[in-house]
Amino acid sequence: MIVVMGRDCSDEQIDEITKRIKEWGFDVNLSKGERKTVIGVIGQQKEEVKSSLEAFPYVEKVVSVSQPFKLVSRDFQQEDSIIDIGHTQIGGEELILMVGPCAVENEQILIDTAKVARETGCQLLRGGAYKPRSSPYSFQGLGEEGLKLLKNVKDKKGLSVISEVMDKEQVNLVKDYVDILQIGTRNMQNFNLLKAVGKQEKPVLLKRGMSSTIEEWLMAAEYIMAEGNFNVILCERGIRTFETATRNTLDLSAVPVVKSKSHLPVVVDPSHGVGKSEFVSSMSKAAVAAGADGLLIEVHPSPENAISDGPQSLTFDGLRKLVNELRELAPVVGKKF
Repeated sequence: MIVVMGRDCSDEQIDEITKRIKEWGFDVNLSKGERKTVIGVIGQQKEEVKSSLEAFPYVEKVVSVSQPFKLVSRDFQQEDSIIDIGHTQIGGEELILMVGPCAVENEQILIDTAKVARETGCQLLRGGAYKPRSSPYSFQGLGEEGLKLLKNVKDKKGLSVISEVMDKEQVNLVKDYVDILQIGTRNMQNFNLLKAVGKQEKPVLLKRGMSSTIEEWLMAAEYIMAEGNFNVILCERGIRTFETATRNTLDLSAVPVVKSKSHLPVVVDPSHGVGKSEFVSSMSKAAVAAGADGLLIEVHPSPENAISDGPQSLTFDGLRKLVNELRELAPVVGKKF
């Protein structure tokens, strides 16, 4: 059972609820975030206890949840979550496109990409300032300088921005520059990092681990929400299988499966999912047809010269063509774009 306290509840009121729960013979798991305080009630559920807790005026709601992931579950919230992202929302009727280079290289590339993004109706600019690379000798990103470049272009072009955070020590720094904090596939089960992003209010895009099950992915999201941050977006980016024809195996079945289990919005990253630009467009359209709320697509003005992930990046003309196709497809699946 989950008890969600009202946003303005006092420490004394939280203490009173936890004391009552313990008096009734239950264990308590308390998570206090900036926006929400959540109390997990551990023990055999009793309907009369749920009714008693609901009677407190400073309790927002009490939910019985059968799934191992509680706050993420449809049992906790039947309606779809809609996440506010500065100039737009994710999870509603609008199809969201987050586009840009894999890594922030220089300001001019970001400006040129942001210009095309605005022209085509894309809502967010993506770019990695910190890059988790398989080789220690590969480009690791520009760090805070890259974040500053993203923020400057955001201010000039009016686009919201998303960038990856790799370590809990980076959270306070990165959140001051971006609109969405991205947790990459390698950090999906970095629980200290998940707790850290859960303690702040900025939305978090959580990529599925490259070898993770759907339940493990949802449990990772639970770590964030259990700390009080309910602004979580799930991202399918392909999983590692025996197949070598593509970089990963893009699991589009995960979109409807997750939506049946969770109220959180789901976006798809077809660029990492296939690793080859010639397949990104078809997989983007397939993801939208499967019910994705948005796409995270790598775009570069000159993919052959990109420092990172050039082979899977669309050109500007490739993005324009895809957007035109998505404008025709979106209404068919109930999305606006």
